[in-house]
Amino acid sequence: MNQSLWVYQMACHGSTKFSPYQLVYGHDAVLPWEIDTGSRRMAFQENLKANDYKSLMIDNLEDLNYHRLRALENVEANKIRIARHYDKKVKHKEFYEEELVWKLVLSIGSKDSKYGKWLSNWEGPYRVSRCILGNAYIL
Repeated sequence: MNQSLWVYQMACHGSTKFSPYQLVYGHDAVLPWEIDTGSRRMAFQENLKANDYKSLMIDNLEDLNYHRLRALENVEANKIRIARHYDKKVKHKEFYEEELVWKLVLSIGSKDSKYGKWLSNWEGPYRVSRCILGNAYIL
């Protein structure tokens, strides 16, 4: 019993907390070793009549929407958690008109290679002439 729980835990996707098989079919996959060893789940299925088995499968399909909604909630919660972690490191900075700023020099094709690492990473100072929505500035 513990081994089947462990296998299920390993199969769950980290962000959804459900296995992909469970999100598609509404129940856990039957593993080959469960059939060979005669697990409790397989013994239960063998004792069911066809009508009872059909009603259980229909119930599982009705629960499928609930599982998918929970998986979607888990994904959204995970995105919020990751965004919170990322935002801890981000330092928000706003500039205003007529303020003096330095401009970053990108190293792709714009730096002179003869100075190497001793070349300045910044240019300026520049004066902000206009602020545009989305933290864009005209210098």
